[in-house]
Amino acid sequence: MSRATVFALLLLMATNSGSTRTIKEHLSLISDGMDNEGNTTSMIAMKLESTSVTCTPVYDFLPCTTVVWGQLFLIVVYEYLISLGEGFVSSGSDLMFQLLGPGIFGSSTFHLLGTIPEVALVLVSGLTASTDSAEEQAEMSMAMLAGSAVMLLTLIWGACVASGSYDLSQSSSSPSLNIRKLFSSDYGIQTDNETRHAARILIVSLIPFLILQLPKFIGSSCARIAILVSLIISVALLCLYIFSQIFQPWIQTRRYEFLIRRCVPSSILQKFLTSKGIPDQSLLRDLFKDIDQNNNGQISVDELRALILGIQLEEVGLKASNFVENVLKQFDISGDARISETEFVYGLSRWVSDTMASDGSVGSAITEFFSDSFKKTEEEHKKVATQRRSTQTPARSWWNFTKSTFLLVLGTAIMSFLALPLMESVSEFASDINISSFAITYVVIPLSLNYREAISMITTIRQKNKKDAALTLSEMYGAVFMSNMMGLTMFLLLVFIRDLSWDFSAEVLVVLIICAIMGIYSSICTKFPFWSSIIAFLLYPSSLLIIYILTTVFGWS
Repeated sequence: MSRATVFALLLLMATNSGSTRTIKEHLSLISDGMDNEGNTTSMIAMKLESTSVTCTPVYDFLPCTTVVWGQLFLIVVYEYLISLGEGFVSSGSDLMFQLLGPGIFGSSTFHLLGTIPEVALVLVSGLTASTDSAEEQAEMSMAMLAGSAVMLLTLIWGACVASGSYDLSQSSSSPSLNIRKLFSSDYGIQTDNETRHAARILIVSLIPFLILQLPKFIGSSCARIAILVSLIISVALLCLYIFSQIFQPWIQTRRYEFLIRRCVPSSILQKFLTSKGIPDQSLLRDLFKDIDQNNNGQISVDELRALILGIQLEEVGLKASNFVENVLKQFDISGDARISETEFVYGLSRWVSDTMASDGSVGSAITEFFSDSFKKTEEEHKKVATQRRSTQTPARSWWNFTKSTFLLVLGTAIMSFLALPLMESVSEFASDINISSFAITYVVIPLSLNYREAISMITTIRQKNKKDAALTLSEMYGAVFMSNMMGLTMFLLLVFIRDLSWDFSAEVLVVLIICAIMGIYSSICTKFPFWSSIIAFLLYPSSLLIIYILTTVFGWS
């Protein structure tokens, strides 16, 4: 990743990094030593005139170009670097939340840190833009906010359901997958009631968007009042969402469990199964031999501790003492504080079989087996954070805190620095190829901001169980809520600061329609068949079609 970053920066520095100027000089006044002859040389007498188009870079050391392919190249490079910055912010905020753990401070900090990418792009591009381009920058910012919410609830939601679908029926005897079974109501994913509550919270975030639509139907004279009311409600809902978790901490505890599951190698047990779904004893024996370093046919306590160092369980908050004690308790049948090959194969086979037969997730089974951290009560969730922090030495804790802070600052700096150059490049590229800059910003920028989170969600939900599906969709609904509230708050502040006109009714209506459809559907149902992912996929191009019809046919701004 670092090599690719350096290469991209070198490409930027190596590209033409100055503004061009037109040469329009009359060189006939320059003597060639033959003035008395009455004629000048043809080369010097020729008037050098140029009609080259000028371009001015946003920053002096950044490249600028008037060639369409050059502009496209700059957009790709800027997108990559901004995506890299978003990755730094995401990693830093995740690490910060793991350090702070569930709690009002950790939860509020994490929620605010997660909105840095969009806030940086909206504020920096809007505040630093010139007066002439402020309206266009605001339009692209609104397109980015709308596109991000719509992409999460359509393309990414559909990808999660499609990749996480499994047979929900308990009586199915055929392991093969056919078209009829694929589109049946018994093939899909299943969530829980907490996920439904998260979807209902998402619906609440649509109140400010609904108020912003009133000027379109009542009259433009009340636009400023509607903007002010929406801004106040957005801030109020944002604060209420964060501070309500003091009394209802289930959102932050689910978020913490989602992070732990993402860190734990939750697919490890599946590697111990044969193609028929039974434990592979030959593979288990090979694993025993790998752990048995002194080849005495037994696994000792020291070899178990060496295994901990190898897979770094403490990185995900699991105590070494708990690991050793639980493994010996589960596997050591003879009680001699050692595990023989027979005990190891029998114990691990039983563990794998019981785990895969249960409706819980593999990742959950690992954490529950190796520690007593994950319980369902609020008090025991708090013990997780306390236990995790207690296992880290002060030096390592400070190092992780410094690392998370550095990643947050670095990622924010990258996105803030490149926000305006990216927006300017998109605007120039769209103008040169005669398309709306809205379309590019609606699709391209949200893709670079959300693809890492999308990969993380898809990877988690592919464990194909109820718990991982519920946590993944809850995470998605929470991300959309924060994107709607924090992004809209910053955008409305920008409209007030720059005194911009309100011409974003089409984008707001699209967010209302898509979020309402997916929010209501998710708040009612806990079972989502595979075919629902196809409907979600179709909603994304439908949103573009709605915007096109509103702006072209009905003349909306």
